[in-house]
Amino acid sequence: MAAAITALAALAVTARAQEAPSTLRQGVVAIVNDNVISSYDLQQRVLLLVATSGVQPTAQNTPQFEQEAVNELIDEALEMQEVRRAEKDQKFKIVADDDAVNHRIDEIAQQSPYKSGERLLEAFANAGIEPATFRAQVRADISWQDWMHGRYGGSRLKISQAQVNAVVSEIEAQASQPQYLLGEILLDADHAGGIPQAEAAGAQLVTQLQQGAPFTQVARQFSSASTAATGGDAGWLSEAQLPAELRPVVEQLRPGELSRPIDAPNGVYIILLRDKRAGSTAELISLKQAAISLPPDATPQAVADAQRKLMALRGELKDGCDGLEARAAKVDGVVAGDLGEADLKDLKPEFRDAVQSLTAGQVSEPIRTDAGLHLIAVCGRRQAGVNIPPTNEIEARLKEQEISLISKRQLRDLRNSATIEFP
Repeated sequence: MAAAITALAALAVTARAQEAPSTLRQGVVAIVNDNVISSYDLQQRVLLLVATSGVQPTAQNTPQFEQEAVNELIDEALEMQEVRRAEKDQKFKIVADDDAVNHRIDEIAQQSPYKSGERLLEAFANAGIEPATFRAQVRADISWQDWMHGRYGGSRLKISQAQVNAVVSEIEAQASQPQYLLGEILLDADHAGGIPQAEAAGAQLVTQLQQGAPFTQVARQFSSASTAATGGDAGWLSEAQLPAELRPVVEQLRPGELSRPIDAPNGVYIILLRDKRAGSTAELISLKQAAISLPPDATPQAVADAQRKLMALRGELKDGCDGLEARAAKVDGVVAGDLGEADLKDLKPEFRDAVQSLTAGQVSEPIRTDAGLHLIAVCGRRQAGVNIPPTNEIEARLKEQEISLISKRQLRDLRNSATIEFP
């Protein structure tokens, strides 16, 4: 959620937020489908943003806080209106109750120095933030996420094996490229009022980050990227995965270094390079074999007979490694076994040449060596140093990405169809 907190040491200085110059007018700030957002609501949300971002308020960044707060309040009003409409139509509970809100606040507090929801709310109150302000934000976040997951999650959103395989293939293919561990903040141009405004906001945030504002908290509060919920953690990315506009900047950063604001089609990025590593060039390959022993001086007839047996066996191995030993055991004179995993470059030249172009599940034609005649089955290939997540983790990540995209589209459609007035 936008207001999730990992550390609240910044609250010690947030009382000064109330002293920051404000451009707010008293009264009504916006009307969202007859739902009124008052200047008091906005002032409270600005204080909450300051407290949870670690960014100190100044005359320069106060308008940015106010714009971000307005956008959050409008989005939350639209989300709660949609959830309440769905709750009424479908006649079951969707809006988060007080117990759910209290539980989430306790979870957030556990990640802060305050350790309990009660102490966290007291800290907010000391910074001038009404508990109801934070509770409303938490309620909106839980309700919307539960509605999105209930409507599109579970069995309704299917992740195919082909999608999982594509992720695995992408991870393996990119393992040979340099890898970058990135934090990202995306300032949406539409929310900011245009690219120039997003650039100005980005420059102010970079200054605050350089002065010690926590990157994760700033990302949670200001980023429009899907990684905002995890504090801007984009994970390890290869060169190929980086957007074209980010690539030349990231390549020049050193670990721990922060980028300048970077223009992109959808807004402005701020990138933190946490670490980088060189790509792996070693390719590991898992093999099984079925072989017939033949001396180097075996007669042409003996070689031809062995060739015929192995070609017949090869025609039966539709699944490559699966069932190889069992099928080979039925052929007189054939011995099968698992060769394990090895670096491709370390294989015997005749084996390496035979399997270099094979994919997992394929079987070579018979290979002649001094020891005999061999079929080599490729059971798997991977880049050394590549950690492939379990299938259930990949599926969960893909499902969350899909739901996040659906959620953004839903909110965009609600904005487009809503009547939003700024008196």
